[in-house]
Amino acid sequence: MKTKNIELVIAPPPTHMVGDGFRVHNFIPSGRNLDMKRMSPFIMMDYNSKFYFPPTDQPRGVGVHPHRGFETVTIAYHGKVAHHDSAGNSGVIGEGDVQWMTAASGILHKEYHEEAFSKKGGDFQMVQLWVNLPAKDKMSKPKYQGITNDQINKFELPDNGGIIEVIAGEYENVKGTASTFTPVHLLNAKLNKGTNTSFQFPANYNTGLLVIEGSIKVNEKENISENHFVLFENEGELFTIEATENTIVLVLSGEPINEPIAAHGPFVMNTQSEIIQAFNDVNMGKFGYLDE
Repeated sequence: MKTKNIELVIAPPPTHMVGDGFRVHNFIPSGRNLDMKRMSPFIMMDYNSKFYFPPTDQPRGVGVHPHRGFETVTIAYHGKVAHHDSAGNSGVIGEGDVQWMTAASGILHKEYHEEAFSKKGGDFQMVQLWVNLPAKDKMSKPKYQGITNDQINKFELPDNGGIIEVIAGEYENVKGTASTFTPVHLLNAKLNKGTNTSFQFPANYNTGLLVIEGSIKVNEKENISENHFVLFENEGELFTIEATENTIVLVLSGEPINEPIAAHGPFVMNTQSEIIQAFNDVNMGKFGYLDE
C-alpha cells in the first residue's frame, strides 16, 4: 500500500464574522492552491476555532438566507446552534452532534446560537462544510439530517487509543450515519496521546484533515499544530496519524465531482444561467417562506 503524502499545510487564515455568531477561518476555498475544485466535493470549509462568546439576551447568528445546489454540514465541538428552514425542519445541535442539511433545489434557513447557551455564554467551536451535489441531484428535494452524537457510529481503537466517529462513509467496516449523494468519508478521530492510527482512501479521492484540538504527527515525520489544515496529494492510499497529545482531528475524503462549478454567494450550480435562475426563483418566492 503506497503512502499518501502531504501536499500542503495551511495555517489558520485571519478570522472574519459570518453574521454575528460565527467567527471563522475560511480554509476552503483558500487561494489558488485550494480552490472549490481541489477538495471537491468539499467546496467550502469555515472553521469557528474555539472562541468565548459572552452572555447575551439576543442570540447571535445568521438570519434568513437561501441556498441551492449543495449541502451544508455543521459539526459541533462546543456550544449549541439552533436551525430553522423553509421546509419545516428545525433542531438544536450541541457538543458532538452534526446537522446535515441538503439544500438541493432550494431552501431558506437561519442558524442562531441556541437560546439557553446565548444567555449563559461560553466556548463556541464548530466546522461548517459545503458538500457539492452532482448535476443530476442539484434540483432534488431538500432534506435535513439532525444527527446526535449517540446516533453516530463509532470504532473503538485498541489499547484505549480513542475512538473514530464515522459521520459519513466508512472506517474499519463501521458505516457512517449520514446518507450522502456521492462517496464521502467524514470522520472525527478522537485520539489519546501516543496513539498511532492509519487511514486509507482511494488515491484519486480528495483528502484532507483539520486539527481541531491538540497536535499530531503525520506519516511519522510531519508535525501539525492545532487549527491547521492538511491537504494530501492525490497519490497513494494510506497515511498515519500519531497523537502527540490528546487530540481531535476531522478527517475528510471524497470522490471528486468532475463537473463545472458556477458559484455565486449562496448558490453553487453548473452554469451561470442556473445561477441567474436561482436568484429569480428566490425573488419569486419559490424557496418557500421563513420568519426572520
